[in-house]
Amino acid sequence: MGIVGGLIPSPLHMIALTQVALNRWLRAILILLGPPLVIDGALLVVTFFFYQYVPHNIAHNVAYVGGVVLIGFASYALLEMRRKTEEEMASSAALTYASVSVASMAELTAPGTWIYWLTVAGPVVAEGRQYGYWHVIPFFAGGLVGYYGAAIFSTWLMAWGASLHKRFKDRLFLAANVLLLIMGVSYLVRAYLGR
Repeated sequence: MGIVGGLIPSPLHMIALTQVALNRWLRAILILLGPPLVIDGALLVVTFFFYQYVPHNIAHNVAYVGGVVLIGFASYALLEMRRKTEEEMASSAALTYASVSVASMAELTAPGTWIYWLTVAGPVVAEGRQYGYWHVIPFFAGGLVGYYGAAIFSTWLMAWGASLHKRFKDRLFLAANVLLLIMGVSYLVRAYLGR
């Protein structure tokens, strides 16, 4: 399950990909590892202590927030591209911190994140309460290794594919922001159709 989550493109993947385009692999890996660890840690605590109080329609409701956040950030980044070069945009430390924060918010408000924690991880945590937490640690450890390994591999694969075509690599920042815009619209469409 972790591998599938790591292979699905996310806003954090897109930001990491722009850093890879600038040959900043360490920053890209930190972007891929840090925010998801914080988010999953927080959701583990929420699931552990408050699972019975979390409304089951939260995945639907947070999809609207995630969609608006992604559309807003992608629109801002695309507008800023008109004033600065792609390299200036991607290398801007302030923009990188802001983009990671927005992408983390989008990750937290992604419907899939909540569906996973409500339908899969929550019952596994409950099983740990019943049979002992050592019983469920392999599930979470395997998920983490699979997710982070797949996230780094898929980012490397996208960067490698982009490097095969110089014109595409030159437009990687634009492509990543257009994909963020599409992801935001897809969040809203799925939330609307899933009413």
